[in-house]
Amino acid sequence: MKFAHFSDCHIGGWREDTLRNINLRSFEKAVDICITEHVGFVIIAGDLFDTALPSIEILKQTAKILSKLNDYDIPVYIIPGSHDFSASGKTMLDVLENAGLVTNVMKFEEGKLQFTTDKTGVKLTGIYGKKGGLEIVDYDKLDKVHLENEDGFKIFLFHTLINELKPKEFEMVEASSLSILPMGFNYYAGGHPHFVYSKYHNSYGLISYPGPIYPNNFQELESLKHGGFFIADVKEGKVEAKHIPLNILEVVSYFIDANDKTPRQVEQDILDTVQNYKGKILTLRIEGCIKSGKLSDINFKGLLENFKDAYYVLKNTNKLTTNEFNELSVDLRNVDDIEISVIKEHSKQSIFDEYKILDIIKVLDKEKFEGEKNSDFDNRVVKDIADLIGL
Repeated sequence: MKFAHFSDCHIGGWREDTLRNINLRSFEKAVDICITEHVGFVIIAGDLFDTALPSIEILKQTAKILSKLNDYDIPVYIIPGSHDFSASGKTMLDVLENAGLVTNVMKFEEGKLQFTTDKTGVKLTGIYGKKGGLEIVDYDKLDKVHLENEDGFKIFLFHTLINELKPKEFEMVEASSLSILPMGFNYYAGGHPHFVYSKYHNSYGLISYPGPIYPNNFQELESLKHGGFFIADVKEGKVEAKHIPLNILEVVSYFIDANDKTPRQVEQDILDTVQNYKGKILTLRIEGCIKSGKLSDINFKGLLENFKDAYYVLKNTNKLTTNEFNELSVDLRNVDDIEISVIKEHSKQSIFDEYKILDIIKVLDKEKFEGEKNSDFDNRVVKDIADLIGL
């Protein structure tokens, strides 16, 4: 018996039509592979859509792709994720379920989470994900004994970052303990964090995160390049999960150090560095403090015309700055001294001293972790600020 495990499809998530199309094509390719591989069923562990109420066009395209699985009698079992969950309880997942294209396995009866039994005899259940990790309240109320005592081959779907499973780059991201999950399931189909993980854990079973079907932001395009999913093969009760990459279109990424360069030098550096981009998605990250002129002196519009043969070009200039706003009347050689001098001057108008302001700046300078959702990042920064200033 084989089954597929998708997560974090985020269909409709990209603003750019071209990248939104690649995202949809990745989802369709995953479905086509499932049909070719004759999987028994497909699991989607949350965030099929990027929002609880996607556009009608996105809904139509998704339904058309899911109908392929329906034509081959391959059921789709799903839970809402933090993006497609709605506090009102009404989401487009309900429309897909009413159309017979998916089955939401998070079903309660008399306060107990129930199992949905597939035609193969596999029993599935799970808990949705909510923004900010608020689903933890539902786990606290969960009757785990009832779930653990159920016999047969069992799969648990969840959409939560588990502390014991996260890689080093996620160490500062808040997560829940592995103990929130009921024990004794054969397979745990996870979603939410955008990294790939699959490992057996004592008293539990094989716990897996497949990562996104397609990268959902600039940083993920840089690091992941493409999406993927798992196909799990069950032999004699043992589950082996193989990660299937979805290489729809190649991504090439370049970093340009603009520090202490003129706008013209930055432009020339980009032209000299960027190569092998034709027909590919090109990501261009430019960072540093230019030594003269304004950022608008860098002619990005004209510059990017040189890369018109790329499938699509994305640039990130969030950390590209100019020193024109950093000029001081005092002659200081050390950058840290300059920073302290400016902060000291303005701290006279603040309730915080210069050291507290420096600590606040450090917190606000944090970056999102790979796979971290906007809401999780916002909550992390707000919490750190609140702890720092004693709120």
